Amino acid sequence: MIECTIADSVAEIVLNNPAANTFTAEGLDQLRELIASLNGDARVRAAVITGAGEKFFCAGADLKQFADGDKVRARAVAQRFGATFEALQRARPVMIAAINGFAMGGGLECALACDMRICEEHAQMALPEPSVGLLPCGCGTQTLPWLVGEGWAKRMILTNERVDAGTALAIGLVEQVVPRGQARAEARKIAQRVAKLSPQAVTYSKALIHQAREGTARHAALAVERERFVDLFDGEDQREGVNAFLEKRTPAWRGT
Repeated sequence: MIECTIADSVAEIVLNNPAANTFTAEGLDQLRELIASLNGDARVRAAVITGAGEKFFCAGADLKQFADGDKVRARAVAQRFGATFEALQRARPVMIAAINGFAMGGGLECALACDMRICEEHAQMALPEPSVGLLPCGCGTQTLPWLVGEGWAKRMILTNERVDAGTALAIGLVEQVVPRGQARAEARKIAQRVAKLSPQAVTYSKALIHQAREGTARHAALAVERERFVDLFDGEDQREGVNAFLEKRTPAWRGT
């Protein structure tokens, strides 16, 4: 599912799980292991993450794994998403997301965990988890408000608002919009600029920038984010939401 090539100090990571490049448990483990490998590879100064194909960057988790309401599985998945995207946030190389299409749910959270985001003009982004009885559990409830402010984070999470490339640029969700098919090349140009700088200076600077948002309160909130995701599996609405999505019908919510 996760493909990686390294050339000229830049790693290119491709999420490749047709048809929508969704994350599986194995794929998340593979990505986390790859990040650890890149952290230890002094050749790699920056990395570009993109999706295979022209339609999807990544559509997030495969909802079929939540259809039976298994709380043990839900906890394991939430822990994997959290651990993987926290590792992505802390990665030594500068991580650049090249959003080449739909970035939904955990797919958008993957991009949020990167240092920068370049998107193509046709891209669409959303955190639609509450529409299926879930919530973002891959750091999304904490990272999105930091980037776009509380108001837009609430619009995206609490009202299921999908944003296009122009809106994403205007609210600070992405740093640049490029024509269709050019996100990876543009992200690589940025990565190559990183490679020309002092490695130690970049590493120190990235850590210092992150100190503005890192701290005990944030780490505690990320833990609560995953616990609340699992708590949703105590009620009926989680199974109803996921199965309604899979069955292509409107959910009939029962909870409060």
